[in-house]
Amino acid sequence: MRRALLMPLLLLSGLLAAACDEKPAEPLPDAREITSSSVAAFCGMSLPEHPGPKAQIFVKDSAEPVWFASVHDMFAYMLLPEEPKAIRAIYVNDMGRVRNWEHPEPGTWVEARGAVFVIGSRKHGGMDENEAVPFSLEADARAFIARNGGRLVDFGKVPADYVLPRSDAATAGGERG
Repeated sequence: MRRALLMPLLLLSGLLAAACDEKPAEPLPDAREITSSSVAAFCGMSLPEHPGPKAQIFVKDSAEPVWFASVHDMFAYMLLPEEPKAIRAIYVNDMGRVRNWEHPEPGTWVEARGAVFVIGSRKHGGMDENEAVPFSLEADARAFIARNGGRLVDFGKVPADYVLPRSDAATAGGERG
C-alpha cells in the first residue's frame, strides 16, 4: 500500500520541482511609434510614405522591431520559410481607433494575435495591395465591412492564398460567421 502511494508522490514532487525551475515568461516589448527613420522590411521605403495600417514584429534576441508598410506584408513575412519564426510580439494599427486612414495616429497599436481582420475590402494598404485591416473590436470591423465590403477573419485564419496568392501554401483557415 505504501509503495502504491509513494510512486504518485514522487511523480508529483518531480513535476513541482520542474515547475519551480521554469523561467518566468519574458514580458512583451512595448509597441514602438513610427518615425521618419522607420523603414519597411520588404520595400526599404519609409513607413510614413505609405497609407493604411502598419505592422511591427519583435523577434527573439532583437530589441528593434521589423517594420511593415502594410499588415498584408506582415502576414507574408510570417508565411515565408526563410524569415525568423521566434516571434515575441506583433503589433498592428487598430483601425477602429484611427481617425486618418492615410496616416494612423500614434497610440493606436494593438497586439495582432488578439485582433480581428477584414480581408477583401475595397480599402488598400501600402503599395496599393489588398490589405488585412486590423481591429481590436469586432463591432468596429463589422461597421467597416458595412462601408467597405470584405469579410471578417481571426488572426490565425487569414488565408495563406490571400496573403501569397501565387503560393502553393495551404489556406490557413476560413472566415468568421
